[in-house]
Amino acid sequence: MSQRYEYRFVRLGQGIMGVKKAAREQYQQVIHENARDGWRLVQIFSPGIGVYGGATYYELILERPAP
Repeated sequence: MSQRYEYRFVRLGQGIMGVKKAAREQYQQVIHENARDGWRLVQIFSPGIGVYGGATYYELILERPAP
């Protein structure tokens, strides 16, 4: 039987012009806090949809084995 996983998506720093400065400084803290609860970082996604193609937010994708 294969292992099953559950996923969590955490959006940080949603801004109009770009990612807010606080998100650039806090994403590591958010990852560490979730890791204590068994979540593992899979990917940081930052779509280029803001001014000059810059990201307007970070989306952290986390996973852990399903209970």
